[in-house]
Amino acid sequence: MRILVTGHQGYIGTVLVPMLLEQGHEVVGLDSGIFEAATFGAAPVEVPAIRKDIRDVELADVEGFDAIMHLAGLSNDPLGNLNPELTFAINHRASVRLATLAREVGIPRYIFASSCSNYGAAGDALLDETATFNPVTPYGRSKVLVEQDVAKLADASFSPTFLRNATAFGVSPRLRFDLVLNNLAAWAYTTGRVLIKSDGTPWRPIVHIEDISRAFIAVLHAPREVVHNRAFNVGRNEDNYQIRQLAEIVCEVIPGSRVEYAIDADDPEKRKFNVGKDTRNYRVDCRRIQEEIPAFKPQWNARRGAEELYEAYQRVGLTREEFEGPRYQRIAHIKQLLVQRRLRSDLRWATSHHWPEAPEKV
Repeated sequence: MRILVTGHQGYIGTVLVPMLLEQGHEVVGLDSGIFEAATFGAAPVEVPAIRKDIRDVELADVEGFDAIMHLAGLSNDPLGNLNPELTFAINHRASVRLATLAREVGIPRYIFASSCSNYGAAGDALLDETATFNPVTPYGRSKVLVEQDVAKLADASFSPTFLRNATAFGVSPRLRFDLVLNNLAAWAYTTGRVLIKSDGTPWRPIVHIEDISRAFIAVLHAPREVVHNRAFNVGRNEDNYQIRQLAEIVCEVIPGSRVEYAIDADDPEKRKFNVGKDTRNYRVDCRRIQEEIPAFKPQWNARRGAEELYEAYQRVGLTREEFEGPRYQRIAHIKQLLVQRRLRSDLRWATSHHWPEAPEKV
C-alpha cells in the first residue's frame, strides 16, 4: 500500500516508518520539522516527505494514498497547556480537516493516533472503549473532539479508526523524556534518584512505541468491518501500573538508584520539582484489540523497556543537563525556537529557510 504518515519525524513516527517499509509498503511522510535537531543516537530512516505544517495541508498533498496514519500534533499534556488554542487548532481542527480531505480524494483508511488521556481522571476502574470520556487537559480534550468529529465523516468509502494509545515508552531516534518510564529511567541513570513528581499512586497504562506501531500495522491489514469507525485501547491489561510501581522497576534495573518523591513541601530542593498536581489517573482494558485484531502481538513490558532505556542512556553517556534541556524536552525545545525567533507565535516557521541543519550525532 501507499501510506501517508503524518508526524513521521516524531517520537513514534521514526519507529513506525521503518516497520512499514519492512512490511513492503511505500511510505511518504508529512512533517513540519520542528524536532529535526532533537535526534538521539542514529538519524531516522529517510523517506520521501512533504515539508509542511499539518494545518496547511492541501488536497493535492493527500491524493494517491491508500491510507493515512495520522500522528502529527502537539504531543503531550504539558505541551498542550503551552497554548490551549494552538492545541485545538493543530490537534483537533487540522486533524478533522485532514480527514475531510482524505474522504474527498477517496482514501479508504484513516488511522488516528488518539490517546488514553481521553479518560483523564477516571479512578481505579478498568476502562474499556465504551467508558465515559473525562479528559482533564487541552491535549486530552483535543483527542476526544477529533474522535467525535471524524466519526461523523465515516461512510461506505471512508473508514476511520481511532487508536487510543496508552502512555508511550521506549527508545526512538526522536526520544522524549517527558514520558513517565523514559523520565524515571533518565533520572535514575543520571542522578541515582528515581524522582517521582507525585505521590506515586496514580495509574498509568503504558505501551512501547514499537507495539503502538504494531497496532497501526495490524489495523491497516485488518478487515474493514472489524475496524470501521471504531476505537481500540492500545496496550495490554497487565501493563497498567501505578507510578510508584514503575519507579520500583526502574530501581531494580538501574544499579544504585533509589526512589525519591518531589512533593515534600518541607524540602525546598524537592519542592522546586513539584510543578502542580497531575489529576490524570486511569486504567484501561485492552482486550478488544487483542481479541478482535489477533495480528496485534505486543512484545514489550515495563521491565524490558527500562532495560532498553538504560542501555541506550549508557551508550550515549546521557547527562541530566541533556535530558532536562531544550534538545530533548518538547516544550523546552519549542520555547527555545520561539526565543530564537525561528518559530512564530503560532508555531509556524518564521522564514522560508526554516529547516534546521542536520542534527549533530550523540
